[in-house]
Amino acid sequence: MGCSDSKPAPQKTGKPEKKTSAPSKVKDEPKPAEEPKAKPVEEPKKEEVKKAEEPPKKEEVKKAEEPKKEVKKVTKPAPPKSTPARAEGQMSGRADERQRVLLEMERARLDGQVNDACIKAFTLSYDALVNGETGIIKESTIKPVDKVTSIDELKKDDGAEALLSKTVVLKLNGGLGTGMGLTGPKSSLVVKEGKTFMDYIVKQVEELKATAPSCEFMLMNSFSTEAEAKKVVEANSVLGSWDKINLLQNKVIKIDTETMEPVKHADEHHRWCPPGHGDLYAALYGSGKLQELVSEGKEYLFVSNSDNLGATMDLAILSHFANSGKGFLMEVAERAEADKKGGHLAKKGDGYVLRESAQCSKEDIGMFQNIATHKYFNTNNLWLNIPKLFSMMQANDGVMKLPLIRNLKTVDPTDPKSRKVYQLETAMGSAIALFGADAEAVCVGRGRFAPVKTTNDLFTIQSDAYEVSGNVVKLVDQCQGNPPAVSLGDQYKMVPALEALCANYTTIPSLKDCRTLDILGSAKLTFGSGVVITGNAVINVGNSDDKTLSDRVVTGELDL
Repeated sequence: MGCSDSKPAPQKTGKPEKKTSAPSKVKDEPKPAEEPKAKPVEEPKKEEVKKAEEPPKKEEVKKAEEPKKEVKKVTKPAPPKSTPARAEGQMSGRADERQRVLLEMERARLDGQVNDACIKAFTLSYDALVNGETGIIKESTIKPVDKVTSIDELKKDDGAEALLSKTVVLKLNGGLGTGMGLTGPKSSLVVKEGKTFMDYIVKQVEELKATAPSCEFMLMNSFSTEAEAKKVVEANSVLGSWDKINLLQNKVIKIDTETMEPVKHADEHHRWCPPGHGDLYAALYGSGKLQELVSEGKEYLFVSNSDNLGATMDLAILSHFANSGKGFLMEVAERAEADKKGGHLAKKGDGYVLRESAQCSKEDIGMFQNIATHKYFNTNNLWLNIPKLFSMMQANDGVMKLPLIRNLKTVDPTDPKSRKVYQLETAMGSAIALFGADAEAVCVGRGRFAPVKTTNDLFTIQSDAYEVSGNVVKLVDQCQGNPPAVSLGDQYKMVPALEALCANYTTIPSLKDCRTLDILGSAKLTFGSGVVITGNAVINVGNSDDKTLSDRVVTGELDL
């Protein structure tokens, strides 16, 4: 999800506003947090045999601890007690760099672009980075998930509709789709039958509120999508009031891979990046909105991506989740060939763990992509118990300790020769590990999973492999639950090139009987009308002369 260099109004945190002198505390944080602790522990030891000096000893200890508490409040929670040696040892050589990183984050907080909970979470990620943690999850540390509850086993309770008054539907709407050449919000992209993602979302919410007016709707926007989202909300009163709906995502500083300091760049916008959808928790807690939902009696939160039009309210899942008393439920689906490069669910201890591609070592790639062994992937449709989530975060100083995802990028995404940076991210689904035995997974069909991450996805969804049923875009029955695995090649990775390939989506081939489609070669291809792709197809266009393909059934290999 994207972020912006514009300066919005300060976010509401639900906490007393910190003094503007806070940056000085961030600057002094690395060493003073250790030095006051050393003195009171060492000096009283020399005097502890003298009973007359015992009261001063307690007073000294109390005074010495106060600066530490103040630093903790402004910058970050204390390092986990289980890793003091690591924090004091390896971090000692990065104190100055760490100070400069936190100073950048504190400045952003004072500008209203970052909340305190985000700074604490980011600090944990930065500490993990400089301590050598990569976020890698070894195959030897996990076990495959053999079976989970199927959605077909679930039934809607007779009083399920009553649960909707305690439910909040939240859509993640921070993505810009820059990887597809888009400059605006991805949710503004026309996806099917001339309608955008937001058009479908509005209709879905309208249909839901017709039967459950008190079911609340929220949008998690980034600084880059907020303005467009506000226009849509204000034009559709059924969604609710903007202040109630809008949840603003934080942003974090990019880290120079050589210096481990905030990266330098002439364009301030390029210095910052989104912290991944794991920021959902910090955004909710740090803005005060999570506390508000608890006080309003809301109990269930259904979260999904705005580009997944199959993720609608399901009363059978809601009933099951409410009856289970669990804190966390993840909708998973069976992996197909097209999904093998994405993350998967695994067992670890008494609970589950989510392993993303960035958390897989090179030697484990084979097992990571083995869809027979690791059967299930995260659809990013999540259900959370709101009171339990709030209690968990409150007990951890407003932080969800999610595993680090270290993404190696360039500071300017459009310039591969620009300085290399680490973008520190987290995934919201990885919170399943924090809930342990209080989390579960439910396997759903492809009808609840129809996302658009690339032009390959957009090409497929625009084809007859998907259909519109009411306000839901879903895979047709003929595909038997497995979408075609399409690879158009790098020359069609941007939306303008895709539109030229199929005349603005008017001549997309039939894909409902297609299993795989690969287009090879660098020559330009244009699909005319009447093209049908079946089975496993490869179209080789060569590397010279433009090609046009019309009125033909393609299966197997075709050289043009």
